[in-house]
Amino acid sequence: MSGILTLLSIKELMSESVEYVIPMYQRNYAWGEAEITQLLQDVIDYMPGARRYHIGTLVVFPRPESGRVRYETIDGQQRLTTLSLLAAYLRKKKAAGVSWFSELCIRFESRPQSHETFAAIFEGRFRDDPSEVLAEQDTNVAILAGYRLLSKLLPKKLLENGVSEAAFTRYLFQNVVLMRVSVPPETDLNHYFEVMNSRGEQLEKHEVLKAQMAEVLQDISDPVERAESQQCLHEVWEACADMDRYLQMGFTPAARTRLFGAQDWGQFAVKDFAQLRSALGGADRASAPLASTLTDILAGPAVRLTQERLSEEAPERFHSVVNFSNFLLHVLRVMTSEDVALDDKRLLISFEKHVLKEQNPIEQVKAFIFALLRCRFLFDHYVIKREFIEGKDRWSLKRLKWYKGTGAGKAGYTDTFAESTHGGENRRVLMLQAAFHVSSPAPLYKYWLNAALDHLYHAPALSAQTYRAQLESVARAFVFDRFLTVGTKLEYVDILHANAGRCQARRSLIVAEEAREKLSYDNIENNLVFNYLDYLLWLNVGPGDKLVAAFEFTFRSSVEHYYPRTPMPGIAPLDGDVLDSFGNLCLISHSKNSRLSNLTPMAKQDYYRDNNMDSIKQHLMMKANPWDAAAIERHNEEMWQVLIDSLEQ
Repeated sequence: MSGILTLLSIKELMSESVEYVIPMYQRNYAWGEAEITQLLQDVIDYMPGARRYHIGTLVVFPRPESGRVRYETIDGQQRLTTLSLLAAYLRKKKAAGVSWFSELCIRFESRPQSHETFAAIFEGRFRDDPSEVLAEQDTNVAILAGYRLLSKLLPKKLLENGVSEAAFTRYLFQNVVLMRVSVPPETDLNHYFEVMNSRGEQLEKHEVLKAQMAEVLQDISDPVERAESQQCLHEVWEACADMDRYLQMGFTPAARTRLFGAQDWGQFAVKDFAQLRSALGGADRASAPLASTLTDILAGPAVRLTQERLSEEAPERFHSVVNFSNFLLHVLRVMTSEDVALDDKRLLISFEKHVLKEQNPIEQVKAFIFALLRCRFLFDHYVIKREFIEGKDRWSLKRLKWYKGTGAGKAGYTDTFAESTHGGENRRVLMLQAAFHVSSPAPLYKYWLNAALDHLYHAPALSAQTYRAQLESVARAFVFDRFLTVGTKLEYVDILHANAGRCQARRSLIVAEEAREKLSYDNIENNLVFNYLDYLLWLNVGPGDKLVAAFEFTFRSSVEHYYPRTPMPGIAPLDGDVLDSFGNLCLISHSKNSRLSNLTPMAKQDYYRDNNMDSIKQHLMMKANPWDAAAIERHNEEMWQVLIDSLEQ
């Protein structure tokens, strides 16, 4: 669909005399830690060399109104809102080069909460306690949480990458660019949305990669082998690309039987690419034509699953913890054992180096196709998903199972490991992976997933016990060899490859006082420290406490002082070292931190009587009464012992 295209820097976008209206039909602001972290890291990654970073597209519809130019925002409002919040944060910090940002360019239509919250942020009226500024009914919690995430994550990312605030600000506003697409005034917006939803607007990098691999296979001399190999690439790629659907459902029932076992669908029945090509060479191959070049993909229709496949499983039931582009990089890392960056911006560069320009690219492509199918099979069996069923959303660790039905049979789901009770392997693996995932939700930092896939792919024999033990070892290594180490911290690549995930720390060598300093407020490098502790507490306390046994990890990313840093009038403050010690800290959601931050421990206990616990550590803290300096020191010592005792495993 044609329209006016304008390439704008972020400064140009926000300093124009233009207002971007977020209409009521757009969903509420929904970006969390994963999306915001990825945005900040992407900008930082492109800074060297002062290259332009094309951050995406903003699709707008011009509104025929007098006065200030107004655009109705059709697509890109999440990114636009986040960039506006980031600019507001830098303005409040009085960062160099933001003096031009004197007027908001974003307005929320018929959403007074959102508009008032944004105005308060822009004017710097929000302090630690939003209730001092706006009544609760006037606050959009999601927008405020996004702003506070930015204010927490940006300094952290700048420090991690050795980038100054001034350099980041200068690059963000001058070199980060966005393409504004203004659709013609006569556009039928209903039709436009149908096109967007059914096809998508941009060609994905993984589609380009698929076309490049197909072109490599075009050099196979034998015409039959060439055609079958390209078809094999196509079918495996399309089956694997839908990360929210179990792999087997991407193939016809007959192909499932050949690939995953007769009356089973839970085995991996092919041993190499030749067997894979043979298994997919039957007459029931997918009817969709193979797009063998990039031009074919651009010109062809959007790929759709057949109605037969759609009818077998509701696609909304499962949600993957990683997207397809990042998954491809995990597979490449597992297959080559090279230090492949898990950054999908480098997808094409990484594959060019390790596959497409290797000495024998045809064999490398074949090897990757086989590795992709096998890794996706292992992923579906042994890595958690988010499952929505019977009106509830929860973590699941399930495998697909064949059961007798009409025709070729039907598919169901069962726990991957037989024992799923509190201490059973299925539940332990699920809880541990959930702890990993919520600690590093951004795809770029899923080193734990790479450790899991590497173990599954290369282990001579798989067992629940050895798999769980490997994941626990990796968790200990991340915590003690990287986050709490006093000397030189180990890099992830050294932990996972040089040390094969085995923790190097020994209890006898850890100096408690120095290590504990790493646990004080502002020194905690990663939330896995909290979540690994909660996993250990769940194991130890859960059998005797029903609330702890039922605990599930959620995306909590705010470190809260249980005894408040700034207590209400009349409440005595505590010494700073006591306040900031690990004994007084717990992990909760940003929205609850905004609401509860200045309340007394007793008031927080009252709040949580009617609300689920955010943290097992927090749950144990609430059992102490009174919560004073002595209680904090006791709890600090108990939690340290739980952590340090895990090194004996």
